[in-house]
Amino acid sequence: MNITKRQPASVGEILTEEFLVPLDLTQGQLAEAMGVSRKTVNELCTNRRAITADTALMLATVFGNTADFWLNLQQRNELWKALNTPKRRARIEKAKPIAA
Repeated sequence: MNITKRQPASVGEILTEEFLVPLDLTQGQLAEAMGVSRKTVNELCTNRRAITADTALMLATVFGNTADFWLNLQQRNELWKALNTPKRRARIEKAKPIAA
């Protein structure tokens, strides 16, 4: 697997630093635009909530980008964590290809 050793920027970092701050938006304003609670947005910004397909579609609508952008951010971070957590990596490395 070809995943960088450096941890990618988190969804919360990207959401906050690349969208909220430059657009001068509060978490409350984003929550209102998305139709979700402020708590939900806060959990996204602090990486306590993962991006789901529904959330990705809402963020894409609000910011004018794609759901794939948000889902790819989430996926990249999940893969990095899986490969850089020793217990998880050891479990993953036990998998073997099926002989054809």
